[in-house]
Amino acid sequence: MNTKTHDGGRRRSLWKTPAVITAIILGMPLLRSLFAGGWGWDIRAFLLVGAVGTLLFGIGLTFQMVIRKLGSPAYRAAVGVALVTVFLLVWGNFVQGADDVNPAAFGYFVVPMVGIIGAAMARFQPNGMARALFVTALVQALVLVIALIIRNPQATPWTAAVLRGFGGNAFNVMLFIASALLFRKAARGEFAPGAV
Repeated sequence: MNTKTHDGGRRRSLWKTPAVITAIILGMPLLRSLFAGGWGWDIRAFLLVGAVGTLLFGIGLTFQMVIRKLGSPAYRAAVGVALVTVFLLVWGNFVQGADDVNPAAFGYFVVPMVGIIGAAMARFQPNGMARALFVTALVQALVLVIALIIRNPQATPWTAAVLRGFGGNAFNVMLFIASALLFRKAARGEFAPGAV
């Protein structure tokens, strides 16, 4: 449903772009399973992809709603980086946990919950969002430290897969910190002389 803006132009619906992007991403494995031989997914795999698709749609819709309401490019970039990081974190750990590769991967779901609670407490104001994302980065690092402490090094050596997991977690921490720094920049821009 299109609505008119105050200047007489047409405003697009919020859900269309996220829905199209989600449909394209979810269509890829479906097309591959239909046309590629030897690549048979069971119904559980498609349900997993559907759940992640729903998450992707929710993240896209959230981003659309935020960028429509807020004008600062730094704030928009910060929201985008945070949402992409949450998606990468949830997708990677959901797949690992669901495939029984790493049952402890579900412990990482506390990280986006901390971010969501922090954003709500900050009322989406840039200074509060910066603090919330710094705390989210800290929680991500703490979950990694706890996972390394409880893992049995004798039974789980430092294999390439473990090192990739460590690198992925470090990358997520850096992305959360980058988002926090962008929120901090957005907060400075709001109170700069001549800022709108």
